Amino acid sequence: MRTKDMRRSAAALAVIVVAGGCTGPVVTVDGDQRQPVRIDGTATPGDGTLKGDGDTTAGGDGDQKGGGPGGKRSGGGAAPTTAPPGGDPAPAAPAKVLWSRGDEGFEVRELQARLRQVAWLHVGPTGTYDELTVQAVKGFQGKRGLPRTGRTDTVTWARLVGMTREPGKWDLYAFGGQPAAEPDPRCLTGRVLCISKTSRTLRWMVNGTTLTTVEVRFGSQYTPTREGVFSVYFKSRDHWSTLYDTAMPYAMFFSGGQAVHYSSDFAARGYYGASHGCVNVRDEVAIARLFAQVRNGDKVVVHW
Repeated sequence: MRTKDMRRSAAALAVIVVAGGCTGPVVTVDGDQRQPVRIDGTATPGDGTLKGDGDTTAGGDGDQKGGGPGGKRSGGGAAPTTAPPGGDPAPAAPAKVLWSRGDEGFEVRELQARLRQVAWLHVGPTGTYDELTVQAVKGFQGKRGLPRTGRTDTVTWARLVGMTREPGKWDLYAFGGQPAAEPDPRCLTGRVLCISKTSRTLRWMVNGTTLTTVEVRFGSQYTPTREGVFSVYFKSRDHWSTLYDTAMPYAMFFSGGQAVHYSSDFAARGYYGASHGCVNVRDEVAIARLFAQVRNGDKVVVHW
């Protein structure tokens, strides 16, 4: 009977220890001495080990390891955190810069063409990341709440691409700069104005050698520039068109009323406009030199 009462007392004491969440005294049951049991009421379900709020984990030089100040674990054994003191999130890495002032190339030309589409750039494309491009990028960035650096980074580029269409060839070369096409075989002998509709360029050639290359513009689908082999039959330095009431400086006529001549509209608007059938040149200095060299009777080849 005495033994049974002792067992009941020990069981009751164990219940008290568990309910209280503390360390109980040494318990003797049937003469056996057992060590105290540490109970932590803050342990989370599924945690294989029960640890106290002030527990330490072994580390180099006896340092305490943990997520809170002083190496203590918060939340009763929660995993360490990499957040800096104070809870502020780590700063995001800056976006990668793709192009900036002074860069050149086809990619810059595409950037400029897309900036034109959203009316942040009104000249070019030139293929050179100049001051006008810097200011256009700053304006685009500021409008969308991005840092106004003037440099095109991955975030700025993604926003711009999402708002624009892929530029066509003559969006990219709206104001010239395109490479000239290979000359037509009919251009390889004699004195020839060799005009390519494919590349929109004019080569002034003598016996197969190119002396000058300029960008040109043609007529629209309603007033197309004729194709074929012609010859210069009339030159007029300060010509004025009575049909269209417009100036045609440095005109070199080769087919009816169609001529190679300087166009201030081409110089201003690039390929966003068209002629009435003539071959427009936008470089006034270049066509002035060309006008001085070309003679009546020189061959004109207009080809694709």
